[in-house]
Amino acid sequence: MTQIRKNDHNLMKVLLGPVISEKATMVAEKNEQVVFQVMRDANKSDVKQAVELLFKVQVDSVQIVNQKGKPKRYGRFEGRRDHTKKAYVSLKPGQEINFEAEAN
Repeated sequence: MTQIRKNDHNLMKVLLGPVISEKATMVAEKNEQVVFQVMRDANKSDVKQAVELLFKVQVDSVQIVNQKGKPKRYGRFEGRRDHTKKAYVSLKPGQEINFEAEAN
C-alpha cells in the first residue's frame, strides 16, 4: 500500500484532464507524448509528480504551453474565453497511459 503524503492532495488537483483532439492524437503517435490540460499555476515539476502519482508511469520530460483565450462576440456583447495551460508529457520508453483502461 502506498503512503499518501501531505503534498499528494495538491498534486491530484494539478491535472484537469487529457486533451483529446486531432493535434494531440498526432503528437501522441509521432512523439509518444500525452497532452493534459493543467491548472494555470502549475509548473513542470508539479505536472511530472502528478502524472507519476496518478498513472504509475515514469515521466521523461514535460513541456508547458500557455494558450491565450480567443476574443468572442455574441451580437453586441464582447468577451473572451478563459486562458488555458497545456502540458505535453513525454514518457520514458516502454511506458504508456491507456485512458480506456483507467476509466474502468
